[in-house]
Amino acid sequence: MTTTPERSPQQYDVGGLMLPRPFKIRRLGHLGLNMERLDEAITFYCDALGFRITDQLDVLSQVPEEARPFVKDILTDPRLTFTTHNSDHHALVLAHKTFGTLWGNDRKVKDITFSQLTFQVGSLQEVVEAEAYLKERGVEIGHYGRDMPGSNWEIYAYDPDDNMIELYYGIEQIGWQRKSKPYGMHYRGLMDVMPSLPQMSEAAEVREALAKGIDIDSGHHPSEEHLDETYVVGGVLLPRPFKVTGIGPVSLFTERMDEMIAFYTGMLGFEVVEEVELHGRRIVYFRTGTEHHTFALADKALRGILGLSEHTSCLSIGLQLGSYTQLQDAAKYLMDRGYTLVHGLPQEIYVGIDYAVHLKDPDGHLVCLYYYMEQIGWDGKPRPRSERRDMVLPWPETLEPVSDTYGGTAYLGPLG
Repeated sequence: MTTTPERSPQQYDVGGLMLPRPFKIRRLGHLGLNMERLDEAITFYCDALGFRITDQLDVLSQVPEEARPFVKDILTDPRLTFTTHNSDHHALVLAHKTFGTLWGNDRKVKDITFSQLTFQVGSLQEVVEAEAYLKERGVEIGHYGRDMPGSNWEIYAYDPDDNMIELYYGIEQIGWQRKSKPYGMHYRGLMDVMPSLPQMSEAAEVREALAKGIDIDSGHHPSEEHLDETYVVGGVLLPRPFKVTGIGPVSLFTERMDEMIAFYTGMLGFEVVEEVELHGRRIVYFRTGTEHHTFALADKALRGILGLSEHTSCLSIGLQLGSYTQLQDAAKYLMDRGYTLVHGLPQEIYVGIDYAVHLKDPDGHLVCLYYYMEQIGWDGKPRPRSERRDMVLPWPETLEPVSDTYGGTAYLGPLG
């Protein structure tokens, strides 16, 4: 059980800056979902929304032979499917719901369908020191080491609701060849071993692999020959009339609002941006960078009021698109392919975003497609509510820009 966190007066040197923790979360890196309808989920996120598969791992192949009968008794489907929308090895990991049972995601609360919520810190040293910092303050640590595939150095810890939170550094980057790191290089993975410092660089790992005779070009390569690139998106031919350029924010339902706020602010260092009320219930928005929010917490009593799936504590998963035009085109594209959009959701559940398209994935997780996220300046203050754009129906063909239009993090690399 996590103790009530208090902001420590101690200061830590993080890259030459004295901070109240030995780490600083930079962004939401990736997340994992445990799905009952796994094949349909892969089709939804990859074929419909444009994520590409970077690796697919058979969990059974990763456990000792003597443990396989036990694992087989739990797992309905042993696949872990790693997908991405950018150059990160993975932004979204899809697994069968029974993987959550094997991994312990639903050990206490059966409506946790996230296998993990993952936040990036700035260095390997921050990962190592974060483990000691959190453990000293009574936070339960799940495991730590270096995950393969993905090559990210990480620690896993539990929040007060028992969500598994990963802090990581150094996820593998996939370049223009779209090839992931080959399995022959996975010998550098670590399970439940804190790495000693310093570690060799990624460049040195490649040189070592070549010296060992490993074919560094033998990693997974997605099959994309079937994609018919007929849509012009910003001057580029793509298989869909839109491109996912960012993952997040993520919103969760909770029954422990005060404990969760204390954990994410006191332990992890998030800042509360603002709080709204909906049907007499609280929704709290948190940030770690200049975006209005990285994630949000909502009173679980709202789940039934909003008519959202009772099987999951996930309120919504945000996916950012490149423009307002792409958002409009995405809505038509998805409806033409038989997907039903969810209308009438109150804007209180996506404050900081103006126009948005909502739909549900095959297991009922609400997905929020949007193009704009309000940016927070040096003073840390959000835009006054009176100064925000009201969404009107029908949607206008074009919008007037606001002061922070296209002011967030730019998408790096080509669209396709």
